[in-house]
Amino acid sequence: MKLYSKQEAIARMNMLAGCSKSFVFLIDYSQEQVYMEETAEVSPEELIYNLNGFTNEAVAGLTDELLPESLPEQIEWISQPVSFQEYSRAFEHVKKNILAGNSFLTNLTCRTPVRTNLTLKDIYCNSRALYKVWVKNRFVVFSPEIFVRIKKGIISSYPMKGTIDATLPDAIQTLMSDGKEAAEHATIVDLIRNDLSIVASHVRVERYRYIDVLQTNRGPILQTSSEICGELPEDYKRQLGDILFSMLPAGSITGAPKKKTMQIIREAEGYERGFYTGITGYFDGDDMDSAVMIRFVEQEADGMYFKSGGGITFKSDARSEYEEMKQKIYVPIY
Repeated sequence: MKLYSKQEAIARMNMLAGCSKSFVFLIDYSQEQVYMEETAEVSPEELIYNLNGFTNEAVAGLTDELLPESLPEQIEWISQPVSFQEYSRAFEHVKKNILAGNSFLTNLTCRTPVRTNLTLKDIYCNSRALYKVWVKNRFVVFSPEIFVRIKKGIISSYPMKGTIDATLPDAIQTLMSDGKEAAEHATIVDLIRNDLSIVASHVRVERYRYIDVLQTNRGPILQTSSEICGELPEDYKRQLGDILFSMLPAGSITGAPKKKTMQIIREAEGYERGFYTGITGYFDGDDMDSAVMIRFVEQEADGMYFKSGGGITFKSDARSEYEEMKQKIYVPIY
C-alpha cells in the first residue's frame, strides 16, 4: 500500500474530488500516513472495506454469507488489560490537567494485548458494523461512529458519546439523566460545531442527544448521538482535502480544547495510536462518507492488540473508567 504525507494527501484528494473521481482513504491519527486510492485501483489482496454499503467485498470474493465456517470450533479470546495502577497513572495525569483548566474533556485510550486464534480477516468477516476495514497484516476496524458525511453540499457530523446496557431497568432514563454523560456529550457537540464552522456556513444542531440501539455480541446497548450540519461552498470538491484535514483529528477521540488536549494525550498514553482513532471513508464522485476508526484490533510484531478508550471529564472516577475500558475489550464475533 502506497502511503502519502499530509500535504501530498491534501493535494491528491483535491485533485481526485475536483475531477469527480471515486476513491477510498484511510488517515492515521497524527495525519502522517495516508492511504488513498481510486476505487478501481484498490487491491483486495491488501485492503477490503465495507463503508456503509460502499464495498469491494465482491471483488475480494466475499459474499453475503461471510465465511462463518472458517472460524475455529472454539474461539480463544484472552485479553490482558493494563493494571489498575498503570491505568490510574495515566488517568490522574489527565484529571490533573482537567482540574487545572487545561482541558474540559480528554479521550484516554489503552493498548491491550489479546491472545486469540482468530485472524484479522476472521474478525472482519464475522463482525457487524456500519464501517469495516481490513488491512493485510496490519489491522481490522469495525466502527459504528460516523465522522462527517457530505451530500449535495451539506456537511453533517454525528458525534457519539454516552452508552449503557440496553437490558438494564430504566436504561433510557438512566442514560439521559447521567450528569457525566450529559456534560461529555455537550462538550463534544460544541467542539464539532466549532470544527464544522471552520469549513461551512449556517452550522446548526439538527438533533441533540437522540438514542440508537447498537447490537454487540454481549447484547444490545443504547448510544446517544447528535446531528450537526452546515453548508459548504459551491466549489467544495476542489477543496475537499483542505476541508477534511482542517477538521482532523476527530474531536470525539481527542477532546476540548483540541490542541492542548492532544498534548495531554501524548503525555498520558505512552504509545503511538497509529491508524487507531484516525478516519476512513470514500468519495463516490459526488458525495462523501467517513468514519472514526474506533473498535480496532492491530497485528504487531509481538502479537495482537485491541485498542479502546473513553472520555474523561472532571466528574470521572478512575475505577469506574477502568472497568468501563475493560468492558470494551470484547471479541467482535457474532
